[in-house]
Amino acid sequence: MATPLEIVEAHYAASARGDLDGMLASFAPDVEWTEMAGFPLAGTYVGPDAIRAGVFGALKADWPDFAAEPYELVAADGKVIAFGEYSGTYAPTGRAMRVKFVHYWQVRDERVVRFEQFTDTHLVRAAMAE
Repeated sequence: MATPLEIVEAHYAASARGDLDGMLASFAPDVEWTEMAGFPLAGTYVGPDAIRAGVFGALKADWPDFAAEPYELVAADGKVIAFGEYSGTYAPTGRAMRVKFVHYWQVRDERVVRFEQFTDTHLVRAAMAE
């Protein structure tokens, strides 16, 4: 039985490999994924298919080298907090960004049921400005 921490670590490892199926493998059918207001993909997506298309697919299209690299994870009671850094180059402008993030994960019965992102959206938008 995988712990919530192991499940979130596996998600980030799959992300680093570019393994989209691996990233989604532990998501519950009704998982809620929230991108912060002001982020290019702001909103809440429900279900793995919506997250695949609306978040990961959209990011890959505009930020081909996008990466989310955690440097510390803290877990307790089915919740995991990840502290990390985004990096990537916005293809339409060629501008790079590097910005810290905090991710809040909830895991129940070995399934991710909720995710919420916190980041400095201004720095991301600056890379997108023409």
